[in-house]
Amino acid sequence: MPCLNISTNVNLDGVNTSAILSEASSQVAKIIGKPESYVMIVLKGSVPIAFGGTEQPAAYGELVSVGGLSGDVNKKLSSAIAIILESKLSVPKSRFFLKFFDSKGSHFGWNGSTF
Repeated sequence: MPCLNISTNVNLDGVNTSAILSEASSQVAKIIGKPESYVMIVLKGSVPIAFGGTEQPAAYGELVSVGGLSGDVNKKLSSAIAIILESKLSVPKSRFFLKFFDSKGSHFGWNGSTF
């Protein structure tokens, strides 16, 4: 179950968050090679963030997945999510970090069980 958590200091009022969630979900599934029915995207706005000494638009993300991650995959995911954030929220690619966690299935609970 890939789960992408994104926090940004951008105010999301009036933003079409459904488009961001949909595009991010599709990209994560496609790039990792997991069914989109298992992908979760969490987007939090108006989070106080200072990056490089300024509070200009910025974002931080963490992606957790049970397998499917590698250096090449991570590079593609980072690029794809950065493009979405830049086009939808005006967060420059240079003001976004994405941290990756490749987790064991036993560390994820779902539907009363683990993966």
